[in-house]
Amino acid sequence: MDTQQSCDVAIIGGGVIGCSIAYQLRKAGVDALIVERQEVAAEASSAAAGLLAPFGSLTEPGPFSDLVLASWSLAPTLLPQIEQESGVQVEYRRVGALHIAANDREVEALRQQMKSWEALGAKMTWLTEDETREREPLLGVQTNVPIQAAILIEGEGSIKAPAVARAYAEAARRAGTRFALATEVVGIMRSGSRVVGIKTARGETISCQRLVIAGGAWSASCGEWLGLTIPVVPMKGQILSLGQPKPALRHIIFSEEVYFVPKLDGTIFIGATVEQAGFDKRLTAGGISWLLNSAMRLIPALEQATIVQMWAGLRPWSRDSHPVLGQAPGWENVILATGHSAMGFELSAITGKMIAELITSGQTPELIRPFGIERFLEQA
Repeated sequence: MDTQQSCDVAIIGGGVIGCSIAYQLRKAGVDALIVERQEVAAEASSAAAGLLAPFGSLTEPGPFSDLVLASWSLAPTLLPQIEQESGVQVEYRRVGALHIAANDREVEALRQQMKSWEALGAKMTWLTEDETREREPLLGVQTNVPIQAAILIEGEGSIKAPAVARAYAEAARRAGTRFALATEVVGIMRSGSRVVGIKTARGETISCQRLVIAGGAWSASCGEWLGLTIPVVPMKGQILSLGQPKPALRHIIFSEEVYFVPKLDGTIFIGATVEQAGFDKRLTAGGISWLLNSAMRLIPALEQATIVQMWAGLRPWSRDSHPVLGQAPGWENVILATGHSAMGFELSAITGKMIAELITSGQTPELIRPFGIERFLEQA
């Protein structure tokens, strides 16, 4: 087979992680090629709710909190930048998030979380029941849930998820990044402990100096070529969107069961299930009914809302729900960037920056050292 093209860095995966890495590499003057079996943002990146509201996933200071908050701090500058460079509107909104407590147990849990979030530097306000309903009038309309308190965290927000991935991709493309779309990778070419190229399903080969695995839920299959077990599996999430009722929802809302994300197009995203269903993305009556019933218990006004859309995506879930970042053991020039679980968009900014730094410097940045795949190999 003749080599069809070559690049410095081949990136397998055209989701938000792969596109963020390509964007940062192009900023550093590195020649990168994204190889994607479908289109940009075809899988999890098109299915995500687009939350940029990380505190609900953070419980205490530590490496994961450091990583998440470092990424979150980049968003206010980076998102307008890629929007301008790409011409793609990402709908970044910092409306704030209400974390709701509906009973004594949840109130106590929320108080404990508040202590943790204070240690992490969150800007927040404790709200009584009346204050919560004043801030969010929709919660005061015949709700069946006795809201006792809430925490309002400032700065938490959302984006239009597929648009962010496409903005990274388009900004990178305009700067010189190349894309091989509708191109499935089926294997590698090696020379000792180095990957020197990849093979496609069409019988083509692409030579490369470095390889980045950013294949999302499909990353484990890439590990087979490397003789490496990448502990990432698909985790299905069903989600739906409803038309905004009146009064309209103002904030992102997190209850114990579901979350609500108001969007600029007049819809509310409600998510999401967490299901081990392999690569099956079919919607189920049970999943959708659970979302609707949970949502309507908190906000009965949604009973009259129009169902706009229902869909499902496959999150790349690692064994400990934290990302897998860094060098692939036994390989000189293979880098892993996968397993972001439910935090792909919230971690995309820092992942792109850190993986680009690893490639350009040859050194693993301290921020991502705790997230190497070695942690799983040591457990095994």
